Amino acid sequence: MDIVTAPEPAATSLRDAVYTRLRAEILNGRVDPRERLTEPKLSRRFEVSRTPVREALSRLLSDGLIQRTDFGYAVVVPSLAELRDLYELRVTLELRGVERIIENTELHYDTDALRDELGRWVELRAAPPEPDPSFVLFDERFHTVLSRAAGNERLTEALVEVNEKVRAVRMYDFVESERIRITIDEHIEILELALADRLPEARTALHLHVGESLAVVMERAARALSRMALAG
Repeated sequence: MDIVTAPEPAATSLRDAVYTRLRAEILNGRVDPRERLTEPKLSRRFEVSRTPVREALSRLLSDGLIQRTDFGYAVVVPSLAELRDLYELRVTLELRGVERIIENTELHYDTDALRDELGRWVELRAAPPEPDPSFVLFDERFHTVLSRAAGNERLTEALVEVNEKVRAVRMYDFVESERIRITIDEHIEILELALADRLPEARTALHLHVGESLAVVMERAARALSRMALAG
């Protein structure tokens, strides 16, 4: 009779550690889309053998975050057609959170979560950060908190997944001070309307915030993809 043994804890830990760190680097935009991810290079970076690196790459491939190339792996960057679909899905998920509360009077926002988030954005308005692609993470946090406060965790999980897929492109939205200022002001407006229970107005403000003309969104996405291609 064959005996199935559990993997060695140390090996499992190394595999998970490499996977977690590399996944975070990819999702936070710290891996250049043109960089080739190879077992030897990653083994040296993480100071581990090739086995945990190989297993981590296999998991990232299954996640759809990387793809095979002639010389290793590379980060997957959505095409303009894929981005169009993802942006449309993002708008649908965002608006559904507030719509479900408007439609059902027994549902309510988690106002404590909204107040805490409002406090963070008021502080950011008082001292706006310098333009930086990493600002996308603050932006995503707002949308995640707003969605989760609406009470449907599955909607939030879907929104997080979409945001991760478009993050590498959206991060280039935040390289200008004016764009950051507008984002901060609009986030505060949406939160204040939701807390005041002016939900139809909150929905309208949210729709204006995330549902810009698709042509404008795609033009910005095309510029972002161009910047990514030129980055080195």
